[in-house]
Amino acid sequence: MSSSSMRRRRAGLAVVTTVALVCGGALAATPATAADPVTINLVTFNDFHGRLQNEPRSDAAGIAALAGAISEIRAGNPNTVVAAAGDLVGASTFTSFIQNDEPTIAALTAAGLDVSAAGNHEFDQGWADLRDRIQPLAGWQYIAANLHDRVTGDPIMPEYYTQTFDGVTIGFIGAVTNELPSLVSPAGIADVVIGDVADNVNRVADDLRDGDPANGEADVVVLLVHEGAADTTLASATDPASPFGRIVTQVDGDVNAIVSGHTHLAYNHVIDGRPVISSGRYGEMFSDMEIVVDPTTKQLVSMTNETFSMKTNGVLNYPEDQAILTDIVEPAALVAAEKGKVSLGSITGDFNRALKSDGSTEARGGESVLGNWVADVHLWAAQQAKPETQIAFMNPGGLRADMPYAGTSAEDPDGNVTFKEAADVQPFANTLMTLTLTGEQIRQVLEQQWQPAGSSRPFLKLGVNDGFQYTFNPTAALGEHITSMTLNGVEIDPAASYVVVANSFLATGGDNFGAFKNGVGLADSGLSDLQSVVDWFVAHPTATPDLAQRAVGVVASAPADAAGFVAGETVTLDLSGLEFTTTEALAGTVTATLGSASVTADITRTVTDNDDLTGQATVSLVVPADVSGDVSIAVTTPTGTSVMVPLTVQVPVVKADTTTVAFANKVLAKSNQKIKVTALVWADGAQVAGTVTVYDGDTVVGTGTVNKHGVAKITVSGLAVGSHKLIAVYEGNDELNSSTSSGWPIYVWH
Repeated sequence: MSSSSMRRRRAGLAVVTTVALVCGGALAATPATAADPVTINLVTFNDFHGRLQNEPRSDAAGIAALAGAISEIRAGNPNTVVAAAGDLVGASTFTSFIQNDEPTIAALTAAGLDVSAAGNHEFDQGWADLRDRIQPLAGWQYIAANLHDRVTGDPIMPEYYTQTFDGVTIGFIGAVTNELPSLVSPAGIADVVIGDVADNVNRVADDLRDGDPANGEADVVVLLVHEGAADTTLASATDPASPFGRIVTQVDGDVNAIVSGHTHLAYNHVIDGRPVISSGRYGEMFSDMEIVVDPTTKQLVSMTNETFSMKTNGVLNYPEDQAILTDIVEPAALVAAEKGKVSLGSITGDFNRALKSDGSTEARGGESVLGNWVADVHLWAAQQAKPETQIAFMNPGGLRADMPYAGTSAEDPDGNVTFKEAADVQPFANTLMTLTLTGEQIRQVLEQQWQPAGSSRPFLKLGVNDGFQYTFNPTAALGEHITSMTLNGVEIDPAASYVVVANSFLATGGDNFGAFKNGVGLADSGLSDLQSVVDWFVAHPTATPDLAQRAVGVVASAPADAAGFVAGETVTLDLSGLEFTTTEALAGTVTATLGSASVTADITRTVTDNDDLTGQATVSLVVPADVSGDVSIAVTTPTGTSVMVPLTVQVPVVKADTTTVAFANKVLAKSNQKIKVTALVWADGAQVAGTVTVYDGDTVVGTGTVNKHGVAKITVSGLAVGSHKLIAVYEGNDELNSSTSSGWPIYVWH
């Protein structure tokens, strides 16, 4: 019985099944006299992130259960190889993190992992740590074809790995995302050049298939790549404009399957005849690819991939490996429990990351209470040694767990914050760095929240400290989103210098925030991000969530005159980013105030997934007469949000009053006579200029220009027989008001 048949006897085991029967020109028909085909089972997983233990409240089953699944497959077919697509360590849960991931390395070794692509988190502590500590401890081989030494040009680790079963060799090529420089501290990989994935994979695949044993040979080639699709659709995996789509569409036919990771998604595609798969994250799932090869012709007969869940309805689908459980996991848990149960302080409510609209998936594009609080903590910690530090930034990817109010046991009551809980939030052990940025460079940092085209996450929301607020226009062009910034109510000066603090990952340009590199005076504070939290709780035993938004989206209507609004004109603000996305109390309403004018509107809390637009409202107010010049509309909510929206109101022009008198040279006139009207116009302290118009009732009968003496002479003719009353009107100008004379009576006769 095949191992696949054995596994399918387990009730409820397979949750995702895709069979990729490879056929066509790449395969040859098996001759009737050929030897029995060789079947190899390839077990794969990715993005394990040190999930050592079975986590009852999640789908993570723990390494002992994953090892049990691997053992079951190996028992059914000794020709089994286990491979991973990177991020096995780093961003780990506390049990692994507090022991530098060494229990995870030991457990994965004991589980029988053979080979893995390097992931970005393997470089969290730099290339030297991977080279000198992680790899020597690991019983598997890390591989990467697109990483080379900056000086020598040599690969920094093996580019491929092979195993042979019954005369059939399976080869693995490793690769890591081209975004590696933005995902780890640049200083840690300063000696490493990251090459293009597709180009380097094709180069190594050609070597493995060229018939020259000197550069390795393989009958089946599998790519292990730490890069993945942005979503689970086939279209996303084949989009040539995306980093992963480029790999899928440009890696050539020498590669028979692609095992991927990085984006923490599970998918199981067949693209151009080859499996393209990922098994999600955290050991929640794994894939088993059954590979059948003709041992005589070395032709691939078929590849069948199935993806399995480790749990069904919270119950493990596989027995746990007792040796791993008792020798590695349980001792590690005891060490972590002892170190982690220390209480640091208390909180009065949930400190959460942002969530997407599904209510369970982390949203790195949304403002979060947790991100802002961590920025507050980092600022406070930096100020202890450098009081002049003014602004703090926190990257959302550095927040790996929420800090919930609810307790977990009698020893961990509601509101208690343990060392473990704090460590789970920031597991990377980054140091805090200070540097000086100009106001313009700070604006550039905020602009880089909108990530480069093709990034797997289009927007990354930075946490910022209390006292620093800004507004943004979500509809603006790239580089023009930030519309205002204030620090403690004072507008940020683009030319002024400000001391800022960020963790070492962000401060050296991580997550594509390259504007930090333009700063000066980069200095290590000597504090780790976790230690800053520990110290903060010593000084502040209780933390309360701040429900104020520190960034608000604003699209303001334009004034009728480019010079600015005028009193009586209506200004409309389309507001966004007014609500958080999890358990926080709703703001509900928003108020816009300008001088004596104030308008309140309801907020619509529609959660948006990949940006910071949750909580939208539209307010319109009439510009009052008591404001002018460069002013700001105060936008406030009941939960404490307060940002200023700048606008210009034109200063009203105060015109001088004028006086106009007029007289004619006649009071009686024949119908054919011309009448000469003289108008005198004057204003106190002002030179009069402009036009005088003479009216006969509502009819204009003549116009004239005021001379430098304030006199205008107008000739009137053609009046009808009868009585008339002529009135002179001075039309006024930008500095003078208009004025009207008394009537001058005239009677016209035959």
